[in-house]
Amino acid sequence: MSRNSVFSPFKGSMASVSKRDYYDILGVDRNASDDDLKKAYRKLARQHHPDLQTGDHQKKTAEEKFKEINEAYETLSDQDKRKRYDMFGHAGAQQGAGGFDGFDFGRGGFGDVFNDIFEDFFSQTRGGGGSRAERGNDLQYNLEISFEEAVYGKEAKLKIPRWEVCVDCNGTGAKSAAAIKACASCKGAGQLRFQQGFFSVSRPCGQCEGTGRIVTDPCTTCQGRQRVYKERTIAVHIPAGIETGMRLRLSNEGEHGQNNGPAGDLYVAITVKPHSIFQRKGLDISCDVPVNLVTAVLGGKVEVPTLKGNTVIKVPPGTQHDKVLRIKGLGIPSLKGGGTGDQIYTIKVQIPTKLTARQKELLMEYAKESGMTMETNGDGFFDKMKTFFE
Repeated sequence: MSRNSVFSPFKGSMASVSKRDYYDILGVDRNASDDDLKKAYRKLARQHHPDLQTGDHQKKTAEEKFKEINEAYETLSDQDKRKRYDMFGHAGAQQGAGGFDGFDFGRGGFGDVFNDIFEDFFSQTRGGGGSRAERGNDLQYNLEISFEEAVYGKEAKLKIPRWEVCVDCNGTGAKSAAAIKACASCKGAGQLRFQQGFFSVSRPCGQCEGTGRIVTDPCTTCQGRQRVYKERTIAVHIPAGIETGMRLRLSNEGEHGQNNGPAGDLYVAITVKPHSIFQRKGLDISCDVPVNLVTAVLGGKVEVPTLKGNTVIKVPPGTQHDKVLRIKGLGIPSLKGGGTGDQIYTIKVQIPTKLTARQKELLMEYAKESGMTMETNGDGFFDKMKTFFE
């Protein structure tokens, strides 16, 4: 399995580096309602409709934008596609009941022919014909883990739906080698050349879509697509010390490429669930510890929780409210190998709110022995005591 790498925190949700995020395209947040999506779509569709543009360049730009807007709205307006998109990114959104029929990853859009003519002119024309290798799409999986798993790490098994090279035809799309014929229109070159004055330009052959070949008998497994959609279980090592906002990259674990192109990468976006007791502060794990007044004044021992079970710490005499005590080495390990943080406890002194007559008498005696003045106006003595320990 490919090694996974840790990346720094990121903003947003990147489903594929080769395609823009659908929410960004429509200019809405990820919690947008159906009405919000519809309003955003109508506004953008009117703004970028090709028929409302003037000039070839403006029309071409509008065509690209209009196609992108329609694709985004078509996905997010469908509740099932939207759920799959939120979990698995662009590839997951295309999964349908019929096995993703009709979705063509990596193909061009409106105006590809026009673009290819000028691309070929300035790059002098593509040589050799045949299919160009296409890199597979990157994928993202959003993984939620517990606080403990983030601290100590874990091995996770992820079920990833993705396009993979068809093993039955080995990615050719044909039932057999004999079913692959050279395109009669371009003679296997994949390009059609045109002479315009003293300029010679070429464009992809429309008959074979630039591949230079025609499949006369498609593979029955992939229906000639060269790839099939499968759910693959992938083992991922979650390193100790990871935190919310970090990503793991698994090289070549994204979708398989076409025409012998390289596979994309898989990104695992981490979210750590909050803990009921502990909080993370850098590499330290913190929690509040309630201590009664007598223990705070005279000192003593208090049982406290850790991720490895309860333990006992000493509370020094005269411990003040919000005093921080720590246990070395019981925190979070550094991803960079810089040691481990501490377990820290913030002391919360509990001031009694109800006292018996005898308890009040003893506190009064303490006040006299300490030279404290009893006040009859303003704050009372016990309010002073409470303030003293805060």
